[in-house]
Amino acid sequence: MLIFLNHLINGISLGSVYAIIALGYTMVYGIAKMLNFAHGDVIMVGAYICFFAISSFNLPPAVGILLAMLVCTLLGIVIERLAYKPLRQATSLAVLITAIGVSYLLQNGAQLLWTSNIKMFPSFFPGQPVELFGGELKITVASIVTVAVCVVIMLALTWFTGQTKVGKAMRACSEDKGAAQLMGIDVNTTISVTFAIGSALAAVAGVLFCSVYPNLTPTTGSMPGIKAFTAAVFGGIGSIPGALLGGVLLGLIEIFASAYISTQLSNAIVFAVLIIVLLVRPTGLLGKQIREKV
Repeated sequence: MLIFLNHLINGISLGSVYAIIALGYTMVYGIAKMLNFAHGDVIMVGAYICFFAISSFNLPPAVGILLAMLVCTLLGIVIERLAYKPLRQATSLAVLITAIGVSYLLQNGAQLLWTSNIKMFPSFFPGQPVELFGGELKITVASIVTVAVCVVIMLALTWFTGQTKVGKAMRACSEDKGAAQLMGIDVNTTISVTFAIGSALAAVAGVLFCSVYPNLTPTTGSMPGIKAFTAAVFGGIGSIPGALLGGVLLGLIEIFASAYISTQLSNAIVFAVLIIVLLVRPTGLLGKQIREKV
C-alpha cells in the first residue's frame, strides 16, 4: 500500500510539471487556434538560462528563475511576432511547419551556444524528505513544491482569465477574434500576451523538471513538450482545468506503467491511452464540442 502511495505522489508531481507546460499549449491554441510545437524548446532555454545564472554568475536560485522567466517571456513574444504573426491568415499546415522549424532552430541554436554536452542541473530542494508512517513513506520537498506551484498557477490563471480586463479579452478572442476586434480589443496584442504568459510558465516548468531530472541538453524539452501537448489534448485543449486534469492523469499513467508494467513501454502506454480517450471523446475529457456555422 505504501509503495502504491509513493508511486501516486510521484505521478502527481510529474503530472503537475506536465500540467504547467500544457498550459502554454492550451492557452495559445484556445486563443490563436495554433499549435506552438516550439513550446517544449522554450522550456529548454529557460532551464539553460537558470543554470548559467546560478552556476556561472552565482546568482540566488530565485533570481535565476526570475531571469529565466524574463528571457522566455521575451523569447515567446519574439517568436510570435516574427514566426506566427505573418501567418495569421495562413493555413494550419503552414503554421504547423513553421512551428516545427522554430523548434529545430531553438535546438540547434542551443547546441551552437552551449554545446551538446550534458550539464547537471543543480537541485533547488536539498532538504530532507517528509517522512510518514514511521519513515516508510517519504515525500520529497521537490514533489511538494511542484504540486503547490502547479495549484497556485492554475488558480492564478483562472482568476486572471475571469476577472481581469486582459483575461476577458483573451476569452473574447478565443470565442470570436473578428467580433472581439469589432468591440475594440487589440487581437494582436492579446495573442502576444498569451505567448508571453505561456513562455514564462514554460521557464518555471523547465526549472522544476530539471530539478528532478537534472540532465540538461539542447533536446531536454522535446519529450516533456510532446507529453505536455498530449496532456493538453487529453484534458481538452483550450481548457485550463483540462490542462491540469490531463497533466496529472498523464503523470499517473506514466509512473504506474513504469512501476507495474514496463519502463520501456511506459511512453507507448501513455499514447495508447490518449488514442483510446480520443476515440471515445474526441474533444478530450473537459473539451467542448464547437459547432461551426456553415
